[in-house]
Amino acid sequence: MKNICIILARGGSKSIPDKNIVDFLGKPLISYSISNSRDSKFIDEVHVSSDSDAILRISERHGSKVIKRPDDISGDTATSESALKHAIQLLGSKNINFVLFLQPTSPLREVKDIDRAVEKFNKQNLDSLFSAARMRDMFIWEDRSGELKSYNYDYKNRKRRQDIDSQFIENGSFYIFKPEILLKSGNRLGGKIGYYLMEEWKQHEIDSPDDLLLCEYLYKRKLQ
Repeated sequence: MKNICIILARGGSKSIPDKNIVDFLGKPLISYSISNSRDSKFIDEVHVSSDSDAILRISERHGSKVIKRPDDISGDTATSESALKHAIQLLGSKNINFVLFLQPTSPLREVKDIDRAVEKFNKQNLDSLFSAARMRDMFIWEDRSGELKSYNYDYKNRKRRQDIDSQFIENGSFYIFKPEILLKSGNRLGGKIGYYLMEEWKQHEIDSPDDLLLCEYLYKRKLQ
């Protein structure tokens, strides 16, 4: 039984051309996620799934195995779950202990985040886990047909900061799950779900040119 990493990296991006392989401090962005998983003491194989030949070539060059994703699960409306299912079935779900699913646009994670999350996944006998960040003083409102409603708190009874219950958000950096969870439910999360709390500055991901500048700044200040 193997512990595998799957990195989904679709070609094409409206906000940043070739976002997944854009230059990030001298290396293709996706190479940081490949290195994270290859350096983890728990991961046996790393696979990049993409519809882009350029991404697959660069991924192979940086030590990943590659999976050519079919066009019917590569469009703008295709879900990550469909690509994950394709990869798992191709690799043989019976041979997989768990899947580490990394987002290539999250370069601020560290190998220790992956290893500590896997240790928690194993120790608590979880079926799935997501990386998370703590919500601090985030009072969320929503517009319901033109009427504003406080969503995660009661504005009429505003609590002191120290009295607010802990809340967490998925930061999208990575997920861990047993393959049968996704194959049975069609969802990366299910069964006994846990979370791994990351430092708040690590939650930033690259979706726009401004994100790219911010993540480069944080990487140089925090990780280099």
